[in-house]
Amino acid sequence: MSARPRTLHDTAGRATAAGPPEFMSVKQVAEYLHLNEKKIYALVREHKIPATKITGKWVFPRDLVDRWLLESSHGGLLTDRLVIAGSDDPLLYHLVLALANSVQSKALVSYSPTGTRLGLDLLSASRADVGCVHWGPEQESRLRHPALLQQYPSHRHWVLVRAFLREQGLMVRPDALKPDTDIATLLKAPLRWVLRQDGAGTRRFLQETLAEHGMREADLNVVSTGFSERESSSQIAMGGADIGPGIRASASEFGLAFFSVGWEAFDFTLGRGVYFRTLFQNLLETLRSTEAVAYSERLGGYDLSGAGEIIWGLD
Repeated sequence: MSARPRTLHDTAGRATAAGPPEFMSVKQVAEYLHLNEKKIYALVREHKIPATKITGKWVFPRDLVDRWLLESSHGGLLTDRLVIAGSDDPLLYHLVLALANSVQSKALVSYSPTGTRLGLDLLSASRADVGCVHWGPEQESRLRHPALLQQYPSHRHWVLVRAFLREQGLMVRPDALKPDTDIATLLKAPLRWVLRQDGAGTRRFLQETLAEHGMREADLNVVSTGFSERESSSQIAMGGADIGPGIRASASEFGLAFFSVGWEAFDFTLGRGVYFRTLFQNLLETLRSTEAVAYSERLGGYDLSGAGEIIWGLD
């Protein structure tokens, strides 16, 4: 696709001499792209063109449409990279490796599991393209996650996309978890704890679980810090700790016992322009694939039924 030479428009949206208005209507963007209006509506329904709805009418920001055009003309690899940071997850790690293998040297796809807060800091500083977040129970995620994002000045340019739901709880050395143990007994047992770093969503989940039972982190025998899900689970598997917060999938990877506390939402935060990037759309397609579902079932503790749903920020 290629755009026509620009014609300026006045405040009423009429064409003047050098380009379309900053915000285009369906008719204007159809003319701009040399497409009919039915095709524009189809692109909107498929979430393939940048658009927002204002007072019942679709509006198309010209700068985002231009960026989308450039991405299309470059095969979707405008910056030939997709840098993912934030919350750690073994299923996502597997899918990122698969995507990186598929694009080979044509693009860089990387994943740095820094924890929720640092991932958003990196996204806000434009050092990452996608920030992965989880911040409390699943049933509160549609309020909590947008509220968390709104603490950052650049949130107005972000969109929140559902990746999956996953089961959160406690990873335990197999011989330390007795049959029929309840959560209160487990929390008060004389076990060595590995905790996640400050700003990690898994640590936030544990803090709320402790508060529900009248406890604090200071009541635990903390012996080490795990800077990712896998580092925490590996420390337990190698005997450096007995218990730590984490997800069922990580416990499965390392042969640990798992005590379920609840489910949480795992979401992607990214700029609206990045949402339309082919690399990110390929990641969503991979997440919806039968291979991803099969892998998630092997790990256990996932629900991929809402993968790709736009939770907040695009309308």
